[in-house]
Amino acid sequence: MVTVAEEYMPLTLYVPGMTDGQFQEFCEQYADYRLEYSAEGDLIVMPPTDRRTSKRNSRIGFQLTKWAIDAGKDDVTDSSGGFKLPNGARRSPDAAWSSKERFEFGGCPEFVIELLSPFDRPKLTRAKMHEWIENGAQLGWMIDCAERTVTVFRPGQAPEEIVNAGSVAGEGPVVGFVLDLEAIWNI
Repeated sequence: MVTVAEEYMPLTLYVPGMTDGQFQEFCEQYADYRLEYSAEGDLIVMPPTDRRTSKRNSRIGFQLTKWAIDAGKDDVTDSSGGFKLPNGARRSPDAAWSSKERFEFGGCPEFVIELLSPFDRPKLTRAKMHEWIENGAQLGWMIDCAERTVTVFRPGQAPEEIVNAGSVAGEGPVVGFVLDLEAIWNI
């Protein structure tokens, strides 16, 4: 058993060639942590998030789920849902929407949201957003409450930063979804 103080999190360990079975065993052994595995062999160990970020994640997930149910597209996952990407990485977005086909057969969700927490490193989260897009996501939002920004990621385009907006509207796979940012900022 490995114990690491939270001030040293997230922790990145280099574990090349980890199989799906080994990753699953590691996840079961360290169930209190959020774990991801990069295509380069980095095992990322993250602590549970703080209460404020958890509340924000819940509000984001609630809004996305409500839209998906109302639109008849109820394949939303939260931060505990992991995806094995085509590049071999195993990632977990804070919220995601997948079409029925991708949800049933695996692969990268079409839409992902990453909410920066106090533990997150923006540069690493930005790289993760690019990874989502490179592996099949059609739209991604990185939300930074401290800066009150949403950075929008799309295939073949430079990221677009939206500053201090009251809401952000979905497009492509989630056209019609509007995230109320005031419900997120004001926590």
